[in-house]
Amino acid sequence: MTPEQQFVLEAMGITPRWQSRFAPATTTETVVMSAITTEAIESAEHHAAPVVVPVTPVVAWDTLQQQVQQCQNCGLAQTRTQTVFSRGSMQAKWMIIGEAPGEQEDKQGLPFVGPAGKLLDAMLHAVGLDREQDVLIANILKCRPPGNRNPQPAEIAACFSYLEAQIDCVKPAIIIALGRFAAQTLLDTDSAISRLRGRVHRWRDIPLVVSYHPAYLLRNLPDKARAWEDWCLARQTMS
Repeated sequence: MTPEQQFVLEAMGITPRWQSRFAPATTTETVVMSAITTEAIESAEHHAAPVVVPVTPVVAWDTLQQQVQQCQNCGLAQTRTQTVFSRGSMQAKWMIIGEAPGEQEDKQGLPFVGPAGKLLDAMLHAVGLDREQDVLIANILKCRPPGNRNPQPAEIAACFSYLEAQIDCVKPAIIIALGRFAAQTLLDTDSAISRLRGRVHRWRDIPLVVSYHPAYLLRNLPDKARAWEDWCLARQTMS
């Protein structure tokens, strides 16, 4: 390790050099994961398991997207700028699920475009993935809660069937649930994320790995090492 790399790791609070217990860390992975901005961004902390509200059955991806754009199932339809459907490839083997759009996502109509998106890009690059070609990214909610407040149970209930339909269309080989809302909703549990991460769950027949939301990691730098461990677990599961 060069002195420059050691300096970056020390700045992140990962010393001596951290190594995943699932797979040996490489120099490339260490450098990529350390070259991350530390801007804070608001992260949702509360969750209540939803009661699923069925949506009209879909026959194609563009039909589902149109349904989401026209959705009036909850009050978020009155406050959104636009819906945030997905980003990436429908042929992806990896599906990444977050919790809800933020301010920039609401403006641009794409998930993970702010500082948290840059951190997610770094994580994907570190495991050899490209966000546009190798993954499909979506959220539990398709509309931004005002002021980035926590999603409400009724809002999750109104939106969850859209996510189920997305998963059915993509048929991913693995799901990464980022943050408490995504993890607890998909696993139908109130368990803390610290108790859910570190092992492989299943959503129906699909392996599911839980990790911290990138927005949370921007505020809690020591947990970046644990998050990288989760990504190593996911990569090991895929291999």
